[in-house]
Amino acid sequence: MPPKQDTSQLAPSERTRLKRAYKRGDYNLQMIYDILAAMPLCHVSYVLDGKPVVTPTLQWREGNRVYWHGSAASRLIRKSEGADVCMAVSILDGMVMARSAFHHSANYRSAMLFGKASKIEDDAAKEASLKYMMDELFPGRWETLRPMLAKERKATTVLTMPINEASAKIRTGPPVDDEEDYSLPIWAGVIPLTTNVDVIENDPRNLDGMIAPENLKSFKIG
Repeated sequence: MPPKQDTSQLAPSERTRLKRAYKRGDYNLQMIYDILAAMPLCHVSYVLDGKPVVTPTLQWREGNRVYWHGSAASRLIRKSEGADVCMAVSILDGMVMARSAFHHSANYRSAMLFGKASKIEDDAAKEASLKYMMDELFPGRWETLRPMLAKERKATTVLTMPINEASAKIRTGPPVDDEEDYSLPIWAGVIPLTTNVDVIENDPRNLDGMIAPENLKSFKIG
């Protein structure tokens, strides 16, 4: 049986309400969940010493919370605890080729989340969350690895925030040209884009006879 879809709608806030191209906006929680699931790479923005900073990292979702991690020694990670942050996740699906330069566009799925970051303090909860991330990306992988060392756990910080203030923005379909331009002898359309998974590369220091597990060969993203 497929997982139950969440039909909940988030109330737009001043930060998440789309003011331009508002018809592309979507406040459905399931849509936001789907975008987070399709693209683990995110960009998190902070204010550091009064100046904006954006850093890429991996995100994952558990229930109605989003998580990300970083080095415990990172100034960005340390100063973001308890502070307002903004997370953006974007997927580029195609280049939209119109009959004028002005109407060229892109097809995409994106989500933007706002909230206060909090740190997972409990060691067991931190390790469980990191295991969840690994299992979401590579099911069964965690159990094949050597156990996490205490020093590795200490060197890693896991941050989280609730998905209470968020919105999605999506564009699909062909170009939208000025009506009079449709009669021009100019090709228009969409160049679809996907994220491809290439042939797995073996670590040259693998032990003799080691081959990639079958479940990794089916990994996909996007």
